Amino acid sequence: MTQSSSAGLDAALASGLAADEYALIVKRLNREPNAVELGVFSVMWSEHCSYKSSRRHLAKFPTSGPRVIQGPGENAGVVDIGDGQAVVFKMESHNHPSFIEPYQGAATGVGGIMRDVFTMGARPVALLNALRFGDPSHPGTRRLVAGVVAGIGGYGNCVGVPTVAGETNFHRGYDGNILVNAMCVGLADSDKIFYSAAPAAGLPVVYFGSKTGRDGIHGATMASAEFDTDSEAKRPTVQVGDPFAEKLLIEATLELMASGAVAAIQDMGAAGLTSSCVEMAGKGAVGVELDLDAVPQREENMTAYEMMLSESQERMLAILKPGREADGQRIFQKWGLDAATIGRTTDTGRIVLRHHGEIVCDLPLAPLTEDAPNYDRPWTEPVRQPHLDPAHIPAPTDWEAAVLTVMSCPDVASKRWIWEQYDRHVMADTVEDSATGADAGVVRVHGSAKGLAVTSDCTPRYVSADPYEGGKQAVAEAWRNLTAVGALPIAITDNLNFGNPERPEIMGQIVKAIEGMAEACRALDFPVVSGNVSLYNETNGAAIPPTPTVGAVGLLADYDRRAGFGTAKTGDTLLLLGVSRGELGSSLYLRECLGREDGAPPPVDLTAERRNGDLVRNLISEGAIQVVHDLSDGGLIAAAAELALASDVGVTLDATSAAHAHAFLFGEDQGRYLIATAAPDAIIDRAQAFGVPVATVGHAGGEAFVSGPLFSIPLARLRDAHEGWMPGYMDRPA
Repeated sequence: MTQSSSAGLDAALASGLAADEYALIVKRLNREPNAVELGVFSVMWSEHCSYKSSRRHLAKFPTSGPRVIQGPGENAGVVDIGDGQAVVFKMESHNHPSFIEPYQGAATGVGGIMRDVFTMGARPVALLNALRFGDPSHPGTRRLVAGVVAGIGGYGNCVGVPTVAGETNFHRGYDGNILVNAMCVGLADSDKIFYSAAPAAGLPVVYFGSKTGRDGIHGATMASAEFDTDSEAKRPTVQVGDPFAEKLLIEATLELMASGAVAAIQDMGAAGLTSSCVEMAGKGAVGVELDLDAVPQREENMTAYEMMLSESQERMLAILKPGREADGQRIFQKWGLDAATIGRTTDTGRIVLRHHGEIVCDLPLAPLTEDAPNYDRPWTEPVRQPHLDPAHIPAPTDWEAAVLTVMSCPDVASKRWIWEQYDRHVMADTVEDSATGADAGVVRVHGSAKGLAVTSDCTPRYVSADPYEGGKQAVAEAWRNLTAVGALPIAITDNLNFGNPERPEIMGQIVKAIEGMAEACRALDFPVVSGNVSLYNETNGAAIPPTPTVGAVGLLADYDRRAGFGTAKTGDTLLLLGVSRGELGSSLYLRECLGREDGAPPPVDLTAERRNGDLVRNLISEGAIQVVHDLSDGGLIAAAAELALASDVGVTLDATSAAHAHAFLFGEDQGRYLIATAAPDAIIDRAQAFGVPVATVGHAGGEAFVSGPLFSIPLARLRDAHEGWMPGYMDRPA
């Protein structure tokens, strides 16, 4: 058997492969790989491409259902929404690139996730993002916020796809490793979905889009490694985006698909041309031969290694039907795109690359795809925080200060400064967005009465305290946010952001969070149809808070029958649906007012979650209620204050009868909804008949946010606190 040379091993280690992985490659090939072949293995066996630490656990997710057309394994998930239409969606991370170069890292994250969607034959109709930044006092945070937000807006606005929802959190745990999770939602005809598997040998492989440069080389490997103090030196691995080229690429791709010329198609994302051709040939159980001299190049003297590993943006790879190259060329010329036939599929089961007339790579595909490493990494049970008795948690000594502290803290404070930089209404189908006072964004299905509701959710402090319960809660909150606008939750995508899986305590977080998410998905009939795993999010050995972000899509049969929380009126009664036990463990009150980050998170009763949500959705669809807000961060205080501010009407809460008013008002118990209605008796009767706990907790009216003798805050002052933090923070001198 061929032994590994020290030079080969050194090169492998420098490429991000482990010593035992390099030995396995040598064993599979019965020889040492050359430099190009080693590059191919290094990216295909990276965590980002192979999911080698998570594949066996991801299999625990429910991925099928009566609406699911395509689950995990393709570029994006596909779900039937009736009338011959399908929604196509995916969430993916661009964490490491965004930390190194925030504008381009975030911008190319938006571009990459859109390509995942239109590669399936769908026109993108909505964008979302989930952003996690470090402590606002950290010297790098403000620069990262400014760059990331500008990158998201700059790319999405130029392409012309609305950014309608998202979330932004701040915590010192992200000081050295921010998270930028991007999600795209598209629409397609359900019988015109395009896939990546090459269907046969002897078909032309066509490259089209922008030229290949040297940007982004080893981006996938960089995204699968920890950061250290020298991470700034990795700036050349960050891709550079061109949103105008992406717009041309969208139109050309959809026109090419409509022409009937496409046999299979794949975008060039992580690992670039390598990943695209390997996955297309591997899924189709064929081979592929490429002539790299034919690849459109924007830089001189590019090597085969550079071309195969470049992650230059706005590029696609298509396998065309026999004799259809000329049809493709006409379309590419129409849209001003570079294009070339760079190879053909074969029946060899191998990837063969030629450059300057010589074979520079000749590898079997199996070790690169289905036979890639699949680790059962050791893991330890996470240490769960103990339950906190709310009776033992101090109440505020200054209630007004406590309310204003929570409403102005970075996680709850208005993110107007961010979302005003996004075009939320391009395409003219947005009916609810970040500005309108609703728990999810809503876009019309053009030409119909249907609407798609979209949200992204995770509460990392819950997952840190109990990964299993926190995983359940992330799914349940997404389900609740869709329900709160009246949508039927139909499926999720996910972005699992964690630290180094080679550490058993981190792997334990991953395993238990996935298991909690899977339980919630099963209980709520909420299948996982796509997703992304982003590991090694840590710097100098310090991992981020575990952050399994859930992106979710719901369906409104009639978007005119929807709810928000911005239309409460004077005289409305406030009803609280769900059980209030005053859970303060891992709450914002505990963190922001008492300086503590401990305690078990609020438990998620999935049976109650479903029952309560089904009632709310029924009431909305019947037109019985129009003002609904789910309870999450900050509990009843935050929900009622946000309702008051969005509706521009005062709110009075009755908490004087609660044994522990602070637990009742700030508790973050799950499965709850705040409703404002002019007909409370009818809603109470329906709730009681449905077995849903319901209580009258206040009324709307006046010009202040009030709770008995505890506090009375003028709306103007509440608004200043809520909306003032973000612009004040971003306008400070660096």
